[in-house]
Amino acid sequence: MTGHVRVGIVGCGDVAYRHYLPALEAMSSTVRIAALADPRPGASEAVAAAIADWSPGSRVHADVDDMLGRGDLDAVFNLTPAPRHGSVNRAILQAGVACYSEKPLAASVAEADQLIALAADRGVPFLCAPGSAVTNRIRWLKALTAPGRLGPPTLAVAHHADPGPAAWTEYTGDPTPFYREGVGPVFDHGVYRLHEMTTVLGPVRRVQAMGSIALPRRRVLGGPLAGQTIDVTTQDHVLIHLEFESGALGQLLASFATADTLAPWLEMHFADAVVSFGGKSWEPDAPVMLYDELDGATPGWRSAPDVPNDEVGVVEAGARHFIACVLGAETPVLTAEHARHVLEVILAAYTSMADGRAQRIASTFAHQTS
Repeated sequence: MTGHVRVGIVGCGDVAYRHYLPALEAMSSTVRIAALADPRPGASEAVAAAIADWSPGSRVHADVDDMLGRGDLDAVFNLTPAPRHGSVNRAILQAGVACYSEKPLAASVAEADQLIALAADRGVPFLCAPGSAVTNRIRWLKALTAPGRLGPPTLAVAHHADPGPAAWTEYTGDPTPFYREGVGPVFDHGVYRLHEMTTVLGPVRRVQAMGSIALPRRRVLGGPLAGQTIDVTTQDHVLIHLEFESGALGQLLASFATADTLAPWLEMHFADAVVSFGGKSWEPDAPVMLYDELDGATPGWRSAPDVPNDEVGVVEAGARHFIACVLGAETPVLTAEHARHVLEVILAAYTSMADGRAQRIASTFAHQTS
């Protein structure tokens, strides 16, 4: 491809402003935002004005089909609310345009299957958030734990636990949907840890979960509803147990009802070592500790050697990778097949919460072990 990648954005809300626009501005030598779509009056126009200095002349639309009808886009980012992801992804792929979807890619595994088949039929890239697998730290972890280095994996323990967007003073949108059915802490937060665990350990075979509403009412601290109180109608504490195809076990806490925690956000146990990520997952220089007795070393904890910092956040890393794939400079890592598998794991967890039974996982994805 020569010239600028002509990008469209569907959904001009908080995530666009805080993550995707800065990421695309950093790539402005190769990217131009050619079109914007959002049904809310003035939303597309506001983004067009915000990016005018580095990507002038962006068209504005109220409808994704109208935006795609011009036929002049190379790639589209789907940043709409989660319930709209499947239908918007279908429109983008049907138009024969490369698509990057925020998570989840669809509302069901069957819908995800249809979208993957449509992308293959149209011959266009279909990548999905989160960008965990292309961050420097997860690439480093995967290389460190390649077969034969630390022994076979046995256990992964992870969390993404905080009060959720109602408590984020920097959040500019309405946090209410995050505390209702269809979103909640697993779809919004826990999905990152599930992608990280499966990136390193491979597909999941079985899932069992429990959940509760720990805090049924929340006071909103930022955005247009600041000072108001909202109701929580979906589980805000979720505990998920995982059995991987490898035989390793996993445990995930996804919570919107946790004030804070000092627990490692990801800890992986192998036959010969433990790797533990401390601090906060979004901190580029958070500590990483290694427990081992390899090469005759005295058993104990030490700072993990040669851990690379991430130049950008996980969302920005995903956007950067997508554009590189559209340009043909990188091979897709954030595949729709991987996102479909994680979606099935999440849906199975909610089924398990409802019926109390372990759930088998049918889907898989290509997992590179080295």
